[in-house]
Amino acid sequence: MVYHCFGGAHSSPVAAAIHAGLLPADRVPDGRALARIPYFDTTPPSHWGELLPVGKDAHGHEVYVMGHGPHGALACRAVLAGYALGREEWPPLLLIDTVPYINLWMRIGGFLSRRLRLVSLGRPLVIWGARRAYPRLAALVREVQARCDSRARPLAER
Repeated sequence: MVYHCFGGAHSSPVAAAIHAGLLPADRVPDGRALARIPYFDTTPPSHWGELLPVGKDAHGHEVYVMGHGPHGALACRAVLAGYALGREEWPPLLLIDTVPYINLWMRIGGFLSRRLRLVSLGRPLVIWGARRAYPRLAALVREVQARCDSRARPLAER
């Protein structure tokens, strides 16, 4: 599964880290824990459109992050088209949009940190915003996991 957002640096890494078990699903972590997850506030535009690995979930499914820039729908279609060219035995690919979970603080902090490179100003705002968005992101992950659980097969059967 691929969690994606505009820059691939804030909401999608948080959701992917929850899904992969790197962050707790039942409580909001502190800012230091958020800052330590893969790709948090560090993904540059040069990596937009790439699937960046975060880890595996409880069923062994790979979990990825993707930033897509201003062309989200196009990037998602391209990823799905490329995936479809792969082998038939690959499990279904889920693309989960985390853009609706981004709040004003994450937008402002992300702009300052990633676009203007004012990390010392932007990152604290992004962390503050991510902590406020966390319960909604965790609920999204629970929905995705329930969807995956309903069709999960042991890895040996694939």
